[in-house]
Amino acid sequence: MARKIVDEPSEDVVAVAKKQRDERRNPFARIALFIRQVIGELRKVVTPTRGELLSYTGVVLVFVIIMMALVFGLDQLFGWLVILAFGSAGS
Repeated sequence: MARKIVDEPSEDVVAVAKKQRDERRNPFARIALFIRQVIGELRKVVTPTRGELLSYTGVVLVFVIIMMALVFGLDQLFGWLVILAFGSAGS
């Protein structure tokens, strides 16, 4: 399945929006235009395959674990430095 990357709204949506912008619209027409534009944009969304989803999930979990280890290590280091500088609470 070929993927199409499009960041710009389709030409027909833009043309309709410009035409309707020139006309004075009531609030319901603006809401309807917004919903049509949202549907047009949602049709461009490509959902990842199962393999891609598992791969992305794995990358995120590994990154989170690495960051947790880094923060834990820094917390332990700074805690040790504070005890070294000021002494333990029990003394």
